Amino acid sequence: MGLSFGTDLTGKVAVVTGAGGVLCGMFAKTLAEAGAKVAVLDLNEEAAQKVADEITAAGNIGKAYKTNVLEKESLEQTHEKVLAELGPCDILVNGAGGNNARAQTQKEYFEIGDIEADTVSFFDLDQNGVQFVFNLNFIGTLLPTQIFAKDMIGREGCNILNVSSMNAFTPLTKIPAYSGAKAAVSNFTQWLAVHFSKVGIRVNAMAPGFFVTNQNQKLLFNDDGTPTPRTEKILAATPMGRFGKAEELNGTLLYLLNNDAAGFVTGVVIPIDGGFSAYSGV
Repeated sequence: MGLSFGTDLTGKVAVVTGAGGVLCGMFAKTLAEAGAKVAVLDLNEEAAQKVADEITAAGNIGKAYKTNVLEKESLEQTHEKVLAELGPCDILVNGAGGNNARAQTQKEYFEIGDIEADTVSFFDLDQNGVQFVFNLNFIGTLLPTQIFAKDMIGREGCNILNVSSMNAFTPLTKIPAYSGAKAAVSNFTQWLAVHFSKVGIRVNAMAPGFFVTNQNQKLLFNDDGTPTPRTEKILAATPMGRFGKAEELNGTLLYLLNNDAAGFVTGVVIPIDGGFSAYSGV
């Protein structure tokens, strides 16, 4: 089976947003390994090109497209190029997302005196930062779906896979905007699954737990490589006692996109989190 876990995507066109990042870049390479022609979308053109080059070097088909998932015009331009160069979209992986420092509190718990103290409390959250996080995660899932799901109407075996988070189930401290935005992605996944159920499009999501990425590296590790207090708390609350390895997401990715194995599965959000979301802390 190799990397494909028995999923054959030969002849399929897969569009992956946020594919210049660690996890979504891996998704793009995994789908290409399974036989798909992959459109690698990212705002960072250099990062997208690097992933596309790695796909090509492995003997598979991947093309990079600089795309802003928050701009419909940018998505439409990319859509036209993908149609011309690869064909109509069969698989859409909505991976673009992330947090922003302007939308998080400095401390886990509010204490008397924090308003006057030199700390970023709930009352200091930046509205623009919160809106950016909501837009990036939710609107950044909605708009690509509007553009690329049109290709799927009237064609068999098409799939949309969203990337939620385990903090959509229970919010993490400090990051209310990101937790809320990912909860919206999970809810939207269910809504889309129902909405598209009569035209044969399956819509599901995966909810990764803690994986080390470029985005959260500084939150999890000090400059000298030692774990931060946040990391110690995360691992204490993860029954398996470790961070996930990126490749441990591949099985769920390929299962949900396999129309033979998961043909009756739609509207689900699968946690891949080492037991984090199941653990009560006691």
